[in-house]
Amino acid sequence: MGVPGPFPGSAGRPDAPAVDREEVDRALARLGAEYEAIETSLLALQDHAGRRLLEGAELSGVSKERWAETERSLGVLWSLFDAYTEVLAAARELRARRRWPSAEELAELSELLHGAEVTVPAAAGGAGERIGLAELVDRLNGLYARSLDVIVAADAVWSALPARIDLLAEELRRTRSLAHSVGVRPGEHPAGDDLERITEELTRLRALVIADPLAFWVPSGAGSAAPGGGRPDTARYDRAARALEDIRREVAAVLDVRQDAERRLMLLRDVLSRADRTLTEARQARGEVLAKIAASEVPAVSGPSTVLHEQLAAAAEYRRRSQWHRLSPLLDSLEERAEDELRRARESLTAVTAPLAVRAELRGRLDAYRARVARHGLAADPMLMERYDVARRMLWSAPCDLRAAEQAVWRYQEAAAEAMVPEPRDGRAEP
Repeated sequence: MGVPGPFPGSAGRPDAPAVDREEVDRALARLGAEYEAIETSLLALQDHAGRRLLEGAELSGVSKERWAETERSLGVLWSLFDAYTEVLAAARELRARRRWPSAEELAELSELLHGAEVTVPAAAGGAGERIGLAELVDRLNGLYARSLDVIVAADAVWSALPARIDLLAEELRRTRSLAHSVGVRPGEHPAGDDLERITEELTRLRALVIADPLAFWVPSGAGSAAPGGGRPDTARYDRAARALEDIRREVAAVLDVRQDAERRLMLLRDVLSRADRTLTEARQARGEVLAKIAASEVPAVSGPSTVLHEQLAAAAEYRRRSQWHRLSPLLDSLEERAEDELRRARESLTAVTAPLAVRAELRGRLDAYRARVARHGLAADPMLMERYDVARRMLWSAPCDLRAAEQAVWRYQEAAAEAMVPEPRDGRAEP
């Protein structure tokens, strides 16, 4: 509703007594208009929603003190208005006696309107106090402005903060429900504890705003003439809203972990399973190498990482218990370490099978040279046959001495190369 402003002052009234009927009538008209303005403002103040709320509220703190003072001021306001009403009624009654008042009546009217003092009731500032109409209007203005400031400020706080707190509390309930579904609970996740603190803060804040609205009012700077000039203090509400937004983002991140957890766990199991199979293959290959290759350094093969398997089991348990805040960092760590484990297993398999790879390469080279020898018609060459048989026995016997076998292959390769060089013809050698 609109807020009425201060009442008209008495500055517009002439200081000199009225000396004729027209002057008296003009003064009465001004007083009548002033009276109606004062009455309209007082009735609007009496009917103000903020006043009704203050009247029925269980106040505390600064609001209780200032409202008690304002209630006394409102009583004084009406007492002063009643005194003003009596003066105006008396002047109107005197003026209504004759169409053409006598000189004595004009003098009495002039004194009543401009010079006479008004007897103010005891509630207005002391028993028997008499003040002029101008001072009476000034007092009305001062009391009205102070009362209106209190009422407008309380109404502004009540109109702004409780509704915003209720909306934030509803948003908090939705966030808490979602957080609970992903394991963000008090005592289990820091954000769950924060949600409880925000809930308690909003409950306290709402109760304080209802009981002591003026404690949440920031007046405007000096010089503001607007009734109730200022704004509601939303600092505590704003802090709670920011904290809730931070938690919402954290819950959203946890929700992403929940939605992706099973896929990530399956991939982790697959990577660790491949690493285990590779290590098993490496251990088997090592036994084969030790049995088939002599005089070779074969590295040892470690077993599967029990730590990683234990942590994978812990991750699965976190998922089962919806402890997503613990699962997320564990998955990040496991994914990196599982890849390292698979890489280590592959490197181990490569290292232990290296002698077998060397033997296979020597066998391949020996057979390749034998095929070349046969293409040149030298398969029955006794020296080549002997060297081939020596190399072949070494490579196909167990355990195989790789160093000796390599020397035997090299000797066969050297003899074959010499045998395959044709006799010079026309001074030229076969390319």
